[in-house]
Amino acid sequence: MSEIVVFITASKEQEAATIAHALVEARLAGCVNIVKNIRSIYSWEGKIEDEKEVLMIAKTKKKLFKPLEKKVKELHSYTVPEIIAMPVTEGSADYLKWLKNVTG
Repeated sequence: MSEIVVFITASKEQEAATIAHALVEARLAGCVNIVKNIRSIYSWEGKIEDEKEVLMIAKTKKKLFKPLEKKVKELHSYTVPEIIAMPVTEGSADYLKWLKNVTG
């Protein structure tokens, strides 16, 4: 399968919405879900951080990962934003057909 799910975190819902709209408008993702109120604990510059964030879940194709990554970095406020992809191993045929039609 050539479909992937991309996880992207942001500090604010508005920033996530801006990024999500840009990805869908550019046909780099068919859909982006925004999950509010996640808690992220991570190491940054030698310190353990504990922050509230929002999570974007973008559905797209593997061949679109690099342009999606570039667009996210253009719009994101983080120095090193989380942008990680996971392969889709199974999915509804109707949904995957729709995803293929709405992405570049």
